[in-house]
Amino acid sequence: MLNVMRDQSNSVQTKSLPYDVVALVLQGGGALGAYQAGVYEGLHEAGIRPNWLAGISIGALNAAIIAGSPENERVERLREFWETICAYSIEWTAGERLANELPFAFDIKSIRNMLAATRALVHGQPGFFKPRFPPPVWSPFSGDAATSFYDTAPLHQTLERLVDFDRLNSGEIRVSVGAVNVRTGNLTYFDTAECRMGPKHFMASGALPPGFPAVEIEGEHYWDGGVVSNTPLSRVLSGTPSDTLTFQVDLWSAKGRVPYDMMEVSSRQKDIQYSSRTRTVTDQVLQMQKMRQALQRALDKLPESARQDPEIQAIAEMAQHRSHNIVHLIYQTKPHEGHSRDYEFGLSAMRAHWQSGLDDIRRTLADRRTLDPPPPGLGIVTHDIHRRG
Repeated sequence: MLNVMRDQSNSVQTKSLPYDVVALVLQGGGALGAYQAGVYEGLHEAGIRPNWLAGISIGALNAAIIAGSPENERVERLREFWETICAYSIEWTAGERLANELPFAFDIKSIRNMLAATRALVHGQPGFFKPRFPPPVWSPFSGDAATSFYDTAPLHQTLERLVDFDRLNSGEIRVSVGAVNVRTGNLTYFDTAECRMGPKHFMASGALPPGFPAVEIEGEHYWDGGVVSNTPLSRVLSGTPSDTLTFQVDLWSAKGRVPYDMMEVSSRQKDIQYSSRTRTVTDQVLQMQKMRQALQRALDKLPESARQDPEIQAIAEMAQHRSHNIVHLIYQTKPHEGHSRDYEFGLSAMRAHWQSGLDDIRRTLADRRTLDPPPPGLGIVTHDIHRRG
């Protein structure tokens, strides 16, 4: 089903896939976004090149790095981005020493993740954000200084350094990122098919309040798209009807156990709040498929003369069968990760997330049937192969 070839530089290139659109849909989730980078590495090594990237928050930042890098440098640019924003802003050697000296009953990974999260809250992260002084509650100024705890100017500099925005806007890959208009409360998508995008568009998609300030674009202010919807799957599936293969990479799982303490409550609340509603979206698409099929049956009953009418031809175009294959990967939270896992920007945690994404997509693609279009009578199929067992 997937045909690939190797050029003289030994890089794998996609020869063909039976779809008009190969989309990569990236959910928001802060530090967990390294999982998405691992998934992309696995797609890249398999010769799969998405031609549409849709992201929210950290997913939007990953999309910017991918689309704004030369094809043979995308994985390394992603790695540089994550190594940059997960570096320690300050070394807490005493804390690390204490973690190593704790009794065996304590989980060292949990302690290290806690230290990474505390570091991020207190000192910020290099190339990403830094704390404001004075804090917003004591700020004598208005605007960003009074409405956010962190300054994201370092992220602007990182994006300018790592992303070629001329390449990103070239049309080689379509990019869509979601943000919320603070004034209207509506979810807005910035899309390279509709406008030229720069660092601010991606920063707007990740401007989660009250940590980060709203980003002003053309007179309007925007917050993180996850405030309204954390998964841009509907953006891809509601576009121009096309045969579409979608890799949806989620960082929060809707399913989970009932909490047993307050820490579990906080963690579970995030899972539910930020998880995708994939079933709702796919049910809507399936209903549209049924409507197209019914419309096509009605058109088949028309005499040939009526079918030449321009309006009937326009309806016939809308009624054409479309195939949707959604390969759904969801990051599986580890036992040592707590409610702060989305801001545990430690290098060890980041590398573990990355490897999880790489392992999951390799396991998924091991079944070649995963990339097959759905049967004509069905029209849409969703795979969750990585979750078996």
